[in-house]
Amino acid sequence: MPASSLPTATILGYPRIGRRRELKRAVESYWRGNSDEAQLRETAKELRAATRARLVELGLPAAGGAVPESFSFYDQVLDATLALGAIPHRFADIAGTDLVKYFALARGDRDHQPLEMTKWFDTNYHYSVPEIDERTPLAANPAALVESLGEAAEQGIETRPVLVGPVTYLLLAKASDEAGEGFRPIDRLDEVVAVYGELLRALAAAGAGWVQLDEPALVSDSLSVPREEILALVERAYAELGGIAAGERPRILLTAPYGDSSRALVRLGALPVEAVQADLVRGSLPEDALASGELARAFEGTQLVAGVVDGRNIWRTDLRAAFAVAERITEAGIATVIGTSNNLQHVPHDVADEEKLDARLKSWLAFADQKVEQAVVLARGLDEGAAAIEAELAATEAALADRAAAPGVRIDAVRDRAGAVTDADRSRAEEGDRRDAQRDLGIPQLATTTIGSFPQTPEIRKARAAFVRGEIDATDYDGFLREEIARVIRLQEEIGLDVLVHGEAERNDMVQYFAELLDGFAVTEHGWVQSYGTRATRPSILWGDVSRPAPMTVAWSSYAQSLTDRPVKGMLTGPVTILAWSFVRDDQPLADTASQVALALRDEIDDLVEAGIKIVQVDEPALRELLPLDRERQAGYLDWSVGAFRLATSGAAPEVQIHTHLCYSEFGEIIDAVDGLDADVTSIEAARSRMDVVEPLGEHGYSRGIGPGVYDIHSPRVPSVDEQTELIRIASARIPGEQLWVNPDCGLKTRGYEETVASLKNLVTAARAVRGADAEARV
Repeated sequence: MPASSLPTATILGYPRIGRRRELKRAVESYWRGNSDEAQLRETAKELRAATRARLVELGLPAAGGAVPESFSFYDQVLDATLALGAIPHRFADIAGTDLVKYFALARGDRDHQPLEMTKWFDTNYHYSVPEIDERTPLAANPAALVESLGEAAEQGIETRPVLVGPVTYLLLAKASDEAGEGFRPIDRLDEVVAVYGELLRALAAAGAGWVQLDEPALVSDSLSVPREEILALVERAYAELGGIAAGERPRILLTAPYGDSSRALVRLGALPVEAVQADLVRGSLPEDALASGELARAFEGTQLVAGVVDGRNIWRTDLRAAFAVAERITEAGIATVIGTSNNLQHVPHDVADEEKLDARLKSWLAFADQKVEQAVVLARGLDEGAAAIEAELAATEAALADRAAAPGVRIDAVRDRAGAVTDADRSRAEEGDRRDAQRDLGIPQLATTTIGSFPQTPEIRKARAAFVRGEIDATDYDGFLREEIARVIRLQEEIGLDVLVHGEAERNDMVQYFAELLDGFAVTEHGWVQSYGTRATRPSILWGDVSRPAPMTVAWSSYAQSLTDRPVKGMLTGPVTILAWSFVRDDQPLADTASQVALALRDEIDDLVEAGIKIVQVDEPALRELLPLDRERQAGYLDWSVGAFRLATSGAAPEVQIHTHLCYSEFGEIIDAVDGLDADVTSIEAARSRMDVVEPLGEHGYSRGIGPGVYDIHSPRVPSVDEQTELIRIASARIPGEQLWVNPDCGLKTRGYEETVASLKNLVTAARAVRGADAEARV
């Protein structure tokens, strides 16, 4: 019989892509037809086994449910969709195995647009948005969960299956196009909870001692339902699930990661579940309830998993401070488990893999494996007393002190410049004056462009790798890149695009490229983190004060502009996105770091303009991503994030057209901030949502250029002329034609050239058709 309590150390999940992205290669091989489903499943089985074995090796107990079973082929929300049998009607005709249906939902196919994607709370992870209506089928499908449970048992490891909880699942879903007026997915909560009950019974029958249900909706003020109502929905759902007879269900660990659950913790502790997790990195303990004993009374018979190890960043945990928090909980009489603040899918596998990182910097870091070890150390302290871990506590203190004193962490000149910034440095000329000054650019109505990158071909990757290895010199590599830029410029001219880009062949990643050229950053070799599906990034490490020692993009942009009479955009990544997609120092306010990055970008824009570039795009796809989940912190964030963008761009003269790009987020709630960026043109993801974003833009009275995407680049589909024409017309019904731009949803880096060229030709044809029809109508 499994242990009745969790051991004193656990984590909420572990990276699932493989230490060397083995899952990515296996899945993409399957998609290409180079391997079959059996081979893919075998690779997945091996990865799951390796993860379990590694977690036990790092110190998590093999018994008692301490090891989470958090693997996914693509996305954890999509996993829940399959487990619930909640396949939208428009996919009902897809035949084949569960995996065939699963990837059709994720990627679409010739006849089906994929599920929409958006950001998972305030992370850079994207999830597949469920589509629910009154008739969406619901039927328990526990096969994948039971299969992995059996594999673990063969290893002699008792795992804890992980599933997105029912309330969070429905609050993250959207009403399908077939839903009745006023329908909300959460209206089907009771039915969905009943299916979760069936899943729990199936897991219990298969031998599961514990199950983990993640309810991050509990910490968010950014959903369609107020937080107090979310708590009531969770109470309703878990009263039902917890009420299942003990022998018929696994013990339940209910988690509230990614934010502060302190206001809900007493009520969560009173639920009929066996354990509740609280994020104590971004959140806190309810002090009054802790002091009065109310919290202890609520948690009588229930364990509190104290998420004191940060699962979002890569800095070494202050073990002494974390241990003090855990001790306070245990001293209050609450059964305490040391845990992580959230699933470790947001950090790389192992800092020991980084042989090229500076040894001093490495001593300040903790990736997933080190975080597991930290949790185990803290748990040993709870079990054996603080003296048992004094050596580890002292070593951590020494590393933190060394970090604070290291050269480059604080640079007076950088701080003095940031401290001298005034409001005038964040202001441009009036919008009307800029519009008049930019008429000389000769850009037509419904102008066509792309977001920046063109496909990164095997030849580009091969040349870059050869240059890094020293097999070709800088002159040869420079020549290769110039040939690639010239080819991309010619191709865009042939396709008929109005505003061109240089294609970004020189860039490995839109943040890493700049991190390698700015002071204050370091980059990793194997620090991959999943962004969505098989896509992963290597977030850079922003460890010190930031400045720009030399121009970063000017040579490439000015060369591209020299090849054509059409305008070529200079391409930069914005300050907020550089922060969001890096592991950022945690020893000063984000706003201060953002100002330093913004000033470095401001210098780059000045040099681009001096070199003859008339359009500069400063991408901020992560603007909505970093919006705090707590409403009371949102206004402050929006103030400094918008201010950082404006600090970067406001040095540009009126005749310079500033663009920005935003993607894969719900923008309705921050439309004032989008407007506040004061960009001359903003492009936004819109194809999968069929232009949902244009309604709030129209209602807001957005007055500057806007490019809602008409081509979904996250799917291999080639959208037809008719499909893109329809989307342009939907947009033009709410946005005046003189403001409207036509572009893809995002950059084209991950696509192949055949599909890219076909899609862009259709885009240009669609834009010209609507442009011509509109001109005729005006006559």
